[in-house]
Amino acid sequence: MLKSFLSLFLKDNCPLCKRPTEDQICRDCSRQVKSYQFKNPRQFWQGDLPFLAWGKYDGKLKKAIATLKYDKHPQIGELFGYWLGETWQELGLIKTNIKPIVIPIPLHSQKQKERGFNQAEMMAKGFCQITKYPLKVKGLIRIRATEAMFGLNPQQRQENIKQAFELDSSFQKHPPQTPILLIDDIYTTGTTAKEVTKLLQKKGINVLGIAVIATKAPLIEKIT
Repeated sequence: MLKSFLSLFLKDNCPLCKRPTEDQICRDCSRQVKSYQFKNPRQFWQGDLPFLAWGKYDGKLKKAIATLKYDKHPQIGELFGYWLGETWQELGLIKTNIKPIVIPIPLHSQKQKERGFNQAEMMAKGFCQITKYPLKVKGLIRIRATEAMFGLNPQQRQENIKQAFELDSSFQKHPPQTPILLIDDIYTTGTTAKEVTKLLQKKGINVLGIAVIATKAPLIEKIT
């Protein structure tokens, strides 16, 4: 009885609602976030750069992403990675004999120092725990600090992200023969993913696509 009573005080609080929980987020918040999960995420896996988006960037999912990044709760990123990995496996988007190298889209070193972690890296770790794919955290390096993409038009986005990345030394010397799967938190217009893909393909590295936890649904019909 005493142990059960004390356990109430040893639980962490849910970062979204502040109620005690033993999980990354409480069951009620998890249910609310999952209400934004797409019923047919397969629809995005098409075109020159296919992407898998777990859910709609809105409501409780949007709040959870903001809490992850700005309130510094990296455990939410790992949870997102689990969910994304489960969806990836359920859909079977690639041949089962292919095990791509997973690379998270990097933050600039100063931004990562301020935040304390890279949310895409946390997601990639959770994703790889589910899929058992190899993870290359430092495959890409963000060499130039960029503005937030919010509020920029398509041309400004392209200029903002242009030549912002380079490959790490190991990839430069020995480009992998195994395909790459990119991981990020949000897919809006795909400007960042396309810039990274162009860099990798220039080195002869095959990119399967990108997997994210959320995308803005109104943009889907415009993305090919």
